[in-house]
Amino acid sequence: MSEAPQRRQITTHQGRVLRTERLTPHMIRVVIGGGLEEFATRGFTDHYVKLLFPRDGVTYPEPFDVEAIREALPREQWPLTRTYTVRAWDPQARELTIDFVYHGAKGVAGPWAAAARPGDPVYFGGPGGGYAPDDDADWHLLAGDESALPAIAATLESLPDDVPVQVFVEVAGSEEEQKLRVPDSAAVRWLHRGDRPVGAALAEAVRGAAFLPGTPQVFAHGEANLIKELRRYLRVERGLNREQLSISGYWRIGADEDAWQAGKREWNAAVEADAGA
Repeated sequence: MSEAPQRRQITTHQGRVLRTERLTPHMIRVVIGGGLEEFATRGFTDHYVKLLFPRDGVTYPEPFDVEAIREALPREQWPLTRTYTVRAWDPQARELTIDFVYHGAKGVAGPWAAAARPGDPVYFGGPGGGYAPDDDADWHLLAGDESALPAIAATLESLPDDVPVQVFVEVAGSEEEQKLRVPDSAAVRWLHRGDRPVGAALAEAVRGAAFLPGTPQVFAHGEANLIKELRRYLRVERGLNREQLSISGYWRIGADEDAWQAGKREWNAAVEADAGA
């Protein structure tokens, strides 16, 4: 009889808000520092952290540690968890930058970012991650909606000037475009969603893009239904293998993160099977 798998331990980091910046009408940057002595990244450009938001009316053990909280309190009192990509980590200044998509009062993390002020405490676990540009790839394809933009921007900053890169980013409109630091060989195309369904413009653009000669590496992330379509296109129609792809849904229309994470494994397995894996 096999043993039950051990739950992965989470190291809780505690920092504080240093400053915030409204990048676009719906994107807010929060820079976190102070108390991040044990935080370190591992060379990925899609690093992510699990932000922990204390629930109102609950008194948590001190120091704030998610493992101690899980031992001491019932599940309904555990902090809410939201996953966000690391936009940048400065190991010298020990400053962590996270960009938040903001849609008004809806949700947890977006309203928090909008209200954040210097000195506010921030709790999080991580980082995780698994993607970095492969030096052996002949060219790169980066595609995503707003949720993938931080990782796309971080990837562009890490690429050399002599490797071709095709970039497709879907946003609500021209007001949501950001100035990116890109290598000379990168071609960035902003796609304005307007009244179209999320992901429609992005899927159309990726399907219509010319594949360059040689072996590509693809980073494609965003809304889950979009990713389902892109994964099938890339795996079946273009014949790419798993090793050439970093592709998954960061979120799903109609589901908050709790619901999405609960069913994400099964969703991805079904999508992979549909793609002919």
